[in-house]
Amino acid sequence: QVMLVESGGGLVQAGGSLRLSCAASGGTFSRYVMGWFRQAPGKERELIAGTTWSGDRTYYPDSVKGRFTISRDNAKNTVVLQMNSLKPEDTAVYYCAARVGIAIATTSSGYAYWGQGTQVTVSS
Repeated sequence: QVMLVESGGGLVQAGGSLRLSCAASGGTFSRYVMGWFRQAPGKERELIAGTTWSGDRTYYPDSVKGRFTISRDNAKNTVVLQMNSLKPEDTAVYYCAARVGIAIATTSSGYAYWGQGTQVTVSS
């Protein structure tokens, strides 16, 4: 069973950047498909970036495509979300998630392991 801990959230002005990190422990990290989700108040949790175990395939919804980048380092058991050109609508709690498998699942039910979340607030 893998444990996930996020870091790097905070307050940033619109147009700024943040880098979120997720450290994994307790499992074979390279077995897991990794995803970053976010959840704003009153909204469903949504996938905003995903990567296969090797990092050869990634997924981004249109809302963040071209602004967010997911990357992983299997040697360091970490996955990073680089967020650029942030907008107030990016404000949410961001979660790191993991699933055993090959494909990137696009719904939260597809992931068995979750971090505690980190708050990202983008001011206008």
